[in-house]
Amino acid sequence: MLAEEKLRQGDVATALTELKKAVQQNPADGKYRVFLFQLFSVLGEWERAATQLEVSGDLDAGNLAMVQAYREAIRCEVEREAVFSGTSKPMIFGEPERWVALLLQSLKLVAEGNFDQALSLRTQAFELAPTTSGKVTIAHQDEALKFEWMADSDARIGPVLEVFMNGQYYWVPLCRIARIQIEAPVDLRDFVWTAAHFTWVNGGEAVGMIPTRYPGISPTDEPAVQLARKTEWMQIESTSLDRGVGQRALATDSSDYGILDLREVEFDFGVDELRSASSSVSQETDENEV
Repeated sequence: MLAEEKLRQGDVATALTELKKAVQQNPADGKYRVFLFQLFSVLGEWERAATQLEVSGDLDAGNLAMVQAYREAIRCEVEREAVFSGTSKPMIFGEPERWVALLLQSLKLVAEGNFDQALSLRTQAFELAPTTSGKVTIAHQDEALKFEWMADSDARIGPVLEVFMNGQYYWVPLCRIARIQIEAPVDLRDFVWTAAHFTWVNGGEAVGMIPTRYPGISPTDEPAVQLARKTEWMQIESTSLDRGVGQRALATDSSDYGILDLREVEFDFGVDELRSASSSVSQETDENEV
């Protein structure tokens, strides 16, 4: 299919044109509608993506599970845009801490153009946020790499991770995570939303999606940014801080990692907590048996 070939070449605009032609010629083909939903998602055109997603479900009942999952993802993207524009707040995973509140206030002030105060609050938030050491496993590499600290490379986000979970847009403090297992991308939509399995420090587990790209993707961005093939950094006005465009990156004391290269992140504090809890349960079981 010509649209797929153009997409592999990174020519998103021509891919969209060719795909629209294919849909016009075969309007009842659900596969084309799924492709179109994914391509509109790449472009950040959420309303049009949602329309094509629903049509794909109407045409093929086999798409309904996907429709439900990504209907929620699109809603989360809209909410996410509102958060970064300063008109809404994300769900916070776990007990809200002061540093998270400061980080959210800083984000709102950035959106309002109050950069000096935003920078001051961000500095306070980063000073109060717990340090998260651990190890990371990247694609095509068996040996895990240790780190002393980790944070999102985007100055607005830092010690939290954006997660779509249970139909809600969350900010999850990294200190509340024991382990993240990240699925390798296999489809176009994985370059928009990265599927992940989370283990929390309290032993709970959940599945969700990490937005593969930073917020603000638009049809006018260059294709490599839209397709999460690279990350660019743009200075936040009147500050020395950068915001990301394109693929999400996580920074550590030793290196930066694109989210698409990661397969697992394990945090020392969280894993120690899980081992301690497991040991306690085992000890209690032994005592009960005696």
